[in-house]
Amino acid sequence: MIEQLRELISGQNSIFQNNLLLRLSCFEESLSQLESYDNLNWSSDTLASIVSIWSLSDFVAESTSRFPLLLADLINSGDLESEYDDNSLKQRLSQKLKEVSSEDELIQALRLFRRREMVRIIWRDLLKISSMAQTTKDVSLLAAETIDQSLAWLYADCCEKWGVPYGKSSGTPLQMVVLGMGKLGAYELNVSSDIDLIFAYPENGETVGSKKSIENQAFFVRLGQRLVNALDKTTADGFVFRTDMRLRPYGHSGALVLSFTAMEEYYQDQGREWERYAMIKARVVAGDFAQGEVLMQSLKPFVYRRYIDFSAFQSLRDMKGMIGREVKRKGMQSNIKLGSGGIREVEFIVQAFQLIRGGRDTRLQHPELMVVLGALEESHLLPSQAVNELKDAYIFLRNVEHAIQGINDQQTQMLPECEIGQKRVALSMQYDSWESMLTQLNIHRKNVSRHFSDIIASEEDKENDTEESADWLGLWLGELADEAAADILKEHNFESPEDSYLMLSNLRNQRNVQMMQTQGRERLDSFMPLLLAEIAKQESRSLTLQRILLLVESVLRRTAYLVLLYENPGALKQLVWLCSESPWIAEQLAATPLLLDELLNSESLFSPPNKQELQDELRQQLLRIPQDDLEEQMEALRHFKKAHVLRVAASELRGTLPLMKVSDYLTWIAEAELEQVVEIAWHNMTEKHGFPLRANGDQCELDFAIVAYGKMGGIELGYTSDLDLVFLHSGDVNKPTTGERSIDTGVFFTRLGQRVIHILSTQTAGGQIYEVDMRLRPSGNSGLLVCSLHAFEEYQRNNAWTWEHQALTRARFVAGCPKLGAAFEGVRSAILSQKRDLSTLRKDVIDMREKMRHSLGTKTAEGELPEAFHIKHDRGGIVDIEFLCQFAVLGWSHEYPELMNWSDNVRTLQEMQQCGLLDAKTAEALSEIYKSMRALIHKRALQKLNSQVEPNAFSDERAYVSTVWGDFVVKKIV
Repeated sequence: MIEQLRELISGQNSIFQNNLLLRLSCFEESLSQLESYDNLNWSSDTLASIVSIWSLSDFVAESTSRFPLLLADLINSGDLESEYDDNSLKQRLSQKLKEVSSEDELIQALRLFRRREMVRIIWRDLLKISSMAQTTKDVSLLAAETIDQSLAWLYADCCEKWGVPYGKSSGTPLQMVVLGMGKLGAYELNVSSDIDLIFAYPENGETVGSKKSIENQAFFVRLGQRLVNALDKTTADGFVFRTDMRLRPYGHSGALVLSFTAMEEYYQDQGREWERYAMIKARVVAGDFAQGEVLMQSLKPFVYRRYIDFSAFQSLRDMKGMIGREVKRKGMQSNIKLGSGGIREVEFIVQAFQLIRGGRDTRLQHPELMVVLGALEESHLLPSQAVNELKDAYIFLRNVEHAIQGINDQQTQMLPECEIGQKRVALSMQYDSWESMLTQLNIHRKNVSRHFSDIIASEEDKENDTEESADWLGLWLGELADEAAADILKEHNFESPEDSYLMLSNLRNQRNVQMMQTQGRERLDSFMPLLLAEIAKQESRSLTLQRILLLVESVLRRTAYLVLLYENPGALKQLVWLCSESPWIAEQLAATPLLLDELLNSESLFSPPNKQELQDELRQQLLRIPQDDLEEQMEALRHFKKAHVLRVAASELRGTLPLMKVSDYLTWIAEAELEQVVEIAWHNMTEKHGFPLRANGDQCELDFAIVAYGKMGGIELGYTSDLDLVFLHSGDVNKPTTGERSIDTGVFFTRLGQRVIHILSTQTAGGQIYEVDMRLRPSGNSGLLVCSLHAFEEYQRNNAWTWEHQALTRARFVAGCPKLGAAFEGVRSAILSQKRDLSTLRKDVIDMREKMRHSLGTKTAEGELPEAFHIKHDRGGIVDIEFLCQFAVLGWSHEYPELMNWSDNVRTLQEMQQCGLLDAKTAEALSEIYKSMRALIHKRALQKLNSQVEPNAFSDERAYVSTVWGDFVVKKIV
């Protein structure tokens, strides 16, 4: 058989031969490890099919070459050649789970089952044994069965632990209901799809049959968490389905599971237009199906209005803007889902009709796209030709999507750029060449794009003011004499009209502009008059123009961004206003034009998400990136930070976020980043070296913690702040790791720390995520990069200087192992609550304060007045207030432990008042002074200015701080 396969491989296209020979070698080696394989005597046709599928799919090739018995099972059972009936998967999975006795066994059994069935599905799809509709149905049924049977097993296990949940009103036992959203609900899942789920339960109550009852809400939340883990967790055997819970009421800020009543109230009172779209495809996929149908009927009025719902047109326009934004991203034309004429546009056409007319025409109340297209034709809402073109295009696009995703079982809709990938897709689509396949694909996309534009285009598009545009266009194109052009700018109150026109002339005459292709130059010429007209509405017009031209220059080779702004006046307006307000924002946008997408939605731009939403959003973004693609993960981390910091800056400028909230959000962004960076670094290290061990011999489960000091520790990050970090671990440095490439645990954690720093601080074209400062670790730069918690405690007790204990007052656990983080907090409390000699402490604090002021404050010659006031470091500034708080924490925490509760200065001042160390008036005054000084630093950072201001700034406040400093620190007597 091996020789027959080798001979068949020799006849394959040369582009595949190296890969095929490697697969054959792996297959042969896997066979050699089997005791017997007499059942592998297959026909020449079967062997030819193996070679064909190995050519088309690395996922199938790897799975079957590594596991020959899996291949034998699929072939000998006849499953590759036959369609399953609707109960086949249910019966097969049920049989597998009969042998499961623990959650770990359940997790493994699900993944092995999924591997077998996905190999079968992709095999049948790529070799065109199965139709597109059958493929999507098979994947959807696989998802539904794994959800339902996992839920059943976990529900029984939860009932044993916490009792059976009973309804308070009905008095009957309850089960959870799982709604499948999106393509899962419509039996349209692709071969490497996420699943979108919503969990609910019929009514409130409590469990019965356990020693201690718990409320139904708590029971079903625990059950839901375990279900998501069973499906989503990646193990050595892979995952079952990536699971997304963001479509539930209130998104990630809401409870994981809600009662039916709470669900109904939410959609009735707070349901948004996009949630109507989401609910169109919803169906019950697991749990109590009868109760689930009751829930679905109760939600139907929210989705489908009784009347022809013309109010949906505003939603359609919003959706059109979102699609337009995604289409214009760099490279998105190659995305067959999001690009022009892609899958999403077909889906949106159908959903538009469903929302507008579904309340009156129940034939449109169906989740499956192809069924609804037929109903639209029957209802004469779309002509037959349009329906046929959309159906043909949709089938073709979905087949291309499967061909792309089937290569690596990877969720992507980007057309491959490499030759081997293109050849695979072409052959899967039964075309001899990539070019011929691409020609047909473009025909379908053009048809979809035409129908999309015909149906969704607004009838009331804004018309430009032709006269004003003509004036600005002539100025931009250089059709006016220099003096006349400067006069126009002067008339529009440009403060430096000659300089402004010179900047425009220099841009117009740049070689990059002169050499632009026709389309790009047309886009630039259409955009510039609109830009100038918008700039003319600002206060500092010439300065704003100077800043925005940096952005224009940066996108001359990517003029799709100009189209984005040209077609979205609101985004252009936000851009001009932000750049007029902040040169820092202007530089960020010029360096990363992709951030322009953030301007398209003013609601989200000026309303940053909360901490939980930030964490969930970043996690979801990274889930879509292969775990071994560190470069892409780092790029996603960079963009996430930049996008959300931009939102915070915009909100601060607009006045929708006060100072304390600004710092909170900037700190939350950093915490979300650190959480994911630790996960990525841990995965990379354990994949390579195995797991480190604890002193008792147990395997470490992320026994690594990041402690933040300074501004991040104090929840006071600024826009350009670096991160002061300390790394801790709780492993046994004398034990080796568990992997084949084992290293000492101490070395493991050092390399882990280095990997974290590398991910955060590596400078690329996209910048760095954060600059990291590790000098506050025990023994500073001469100390270990990562030390054990025990060593950290010993150092703090026996060797740390007073200034290091001052720094510890602002330290807190921010990422990594929560258990280790809690242990650190215990050590911190123990160190800070030690009773200290106040005289010695006072001297140490005052000496360090003077040393810092001499080193970092404003330098002034003897007998001369200072030329500036440094808000942070000069007398009466921010650091005086910080040191005052640190003096109080170190001096009185043994008596008032609540002083240690917070790492930020404002709340520490409040605690000092509560403890009687400061009177209310003083504490409030210091807080307000502290916040006003920090607010000015923030504003100056957005203006790219340092922390030095005019010498008389804050004169009264500085005098007050100095007085309190003298009374409290210098003269304090206890």
